[in-house]
Amino acid sequence: MPPGGALMLMTAPSFAEDTLIDTEGGPIKVETVAGGLDHPWGLAFLPDGRMLVTERPGRLRIVTPDGSTSEPLTGVPQVFAKGQGGLFDVALDPAFASNRLVYLAYAEPGDGGAGTAVARGKLGDAGLDDVQVIFRQQPEIDGPYHFGGRLAFAPDGKLFVTLGERFQFEPAQDLANHLGKIVRINPDGSVPEDNPFVGQKDAKPEIWSYGHRNPQGVAIHPETGKLWESEFGPMGGDELNIPAAGANYGWPVVSWGKHYDGRAIPAPPTHPEFADAIDHWNPVISPSGIAFYTSDAIPAWKGNLLIAGLSSEAIIRLTLDGEAVTGEERIPMGTRIRDVVQGPDGAVYALTDEDDGKILRLSLESPHG
Repeated sequence: MPPGGALMLMTAPSFAEDTLIDTEGGPIKVETVAGGLDHPWGLAFLPDGRMLVTERPGRLRIVTPDGSTSEPLTGVPQVFAKGQGGLFDVALDPAFASNRLVYLAYAEPGDGGAGTAVARGKLGDAGLDDVQVIFRQQPEIDGPYHFGGRLAFAPDGKLFVTLGERFQFEPAQDLANHLGKIVRINPDGSVPEDNPFVGQKDAKPEIWSYGHRNPQGVAIHPETGKLWESEFGPMGGDELNIPAAGANYGWPVVSWGKHYDGRAIPAPPTHPEFADAIDHWNPVISPSGIAFYTSDAIPAWKGNLLIAGLSSEAIIRLTLDGEAVTGEERIPMGTRIRDVVQGPDGAVYALTDEDDGKILRLSLESPHG
């Protein structure tokens, strides 16, 4: 059931700013679908083509394909909206058509500081109803950095959640906490029996992989069903990983980058006991959301991985051969890109990380104009 008319605040889309970008796959048209969003962070398409969009200060809105933007939906939990904290990703339950469940990742305030949490609620006429928190990162930490906050449902219906190490470094190696981890839970928040550390003493049973720094991108490979993940390195050393069950990705013991004060960090090959990235970047690209492109609408991009780049102000397009990266193209966007999502129309939708944030639509320019 669509939100009632009282919810909708009609705002005109701004198509006057359309631009063309020359790319290796042909000219790409960039349209502004909607603006006026405060640091939009995550986007999920509803079955009817409308978009659920999060804003980092703690608002969730519905945006129609023509750019009309709703008032903030009700039911969003209170968020810790400081620094990198706030409302993060949004995902639909695999059975959304029948259960209407929407999942939100966010920084949750608490007595001990803040931590990344996941809540779910049923999308109703004006917002989310029957909202329940299904996961909380432990422990809570003071400080505004490294929350992670991406969500991805696997083909088996399990939910992956990325959790930053909250700028605490060493706890990423400790299985007794959720810092610097990727966790895997059932849609109700319970622990899957086949998680790698179930039954292990002094290990959180939700953990899927560990030794991560600040993972802000996840996507499920459309053919293999495997989880792929991007994360921020320190000074240099941004990574692309394929997180395996129980694997340790080495942070902060190893990195392809350096500490911010210039101190060296041992390179991953010096510790072969750790799983290594399949790609890394020096200097950094600041990778946030990622998406596999599967449509024929932009033929040259089919089968590629797209990465939202913040400091790089680009969409990074990677060509792949199985689990190996074979090439890279940086598509300059001129602004920080927080997320990339393939739309039902085959276009690529990108969120700009700005006070006046936008939803951009990228499509192949027709040779006939």
